[in-house]
Amino acid sequence: MQPVLVTGASGNVGAHLVRLLLEAGDEVRAAATSPSGDDRANPAGLTTVRFDFTDPATWDDAFTGVHRMFLLRPPHLGRPKRDLIPALRRAEALGVQHVVFLSLQGAERNRLVPHAAVEQWLRASSLSWSFVRASFFMQNLTGTHGADLRERSQIVVPAGRGATAFVDAADVAAVAAACLLDPDAHAQRAWTPTGPAALTYDEVAAVLSEELDRPVHYARPGLLRYALHARRALRMPLGMVAVTSAIYTSARLGLAAGLTADVQEVTGRPPATFLEFVLRERDDGSLSPAASATRGP
Repeated sequence: MQPVLVTGASGNVGAHLVRLLLEAGDEVRAAATSPSGDDRANPAGLTTVRFDFTDPATWDDAFTGVHRMFLLRPPHLGRPKRDLIPALRRAEALGVQHVVFLSLQGAERNRLVPHAAVEQWLRASSLSWSFVRASFFMQNLTGTHGADLRERSQIVVPAGRGATAFVDAADVAAVAAACLLDPDAHAQRAWTPTGPAALTYDEVAAVLSEELDRPVHYARPGLLRYALHARRALRMPLGMVAVTSAIYTSARLGLAAGLTADVQEVTGRPPATFLEFVLRERDDGSLSPAASATRGP
């Protein structure tokens, strides 16, 4: 059995995906920029390999012997033609056959996001592909914007009053796993996993205020104020500031509220609600101010 290469294996989606693939009996090759070099502590079937999209010396060891691949664009790589696609060309040459790409809801209509360029290249390649066009992760509130929420009880994003079809990363991973486990059934298909409801950030703040028993304020900054806050307070790389600005602009314009039944159709179960996510994160301490001491921004 050829291993499945999983990029971003330790991330919100990747960690869930690795577990699902191992549970299904697949071998998994987890790509990491700085692997420990000792796989003895890994579960059976899981190995790690050093991989960097921008370092050709790491490509052959990662791609050789792999037929299926989960592709996640590192947030700091904002120029796919320079930073990502050369590695994909090498993967194609070394025999990778099917790529499941973690894309973005609406990427087919929004040419400003890097995901659109990756989709375009995959469509023109000889590879079979599945696009998992995820809506906005619920986990971004505890990850990317976690310091704001935990330390300052605020949400600072330029989404205005637009609604967003938030989705749990675990549901996105379940859709991606289905595409990798049965590539023939999902080849040349695009799925858009969303949660069951589109919420404004005012509604998100209200749920958080109720369940965390403290007031959570939703600020509505303009793009410049958001960019300055993201750089200074959240220490986002410039490329990530640009991408998230485009995502929040889509929400502000009402383009991020579309709901689908894709999670139900692909996995056979309904997607998690935002309330279920908040209760889970609250109960494991991820939303408490003390969590910032270990998580950081």
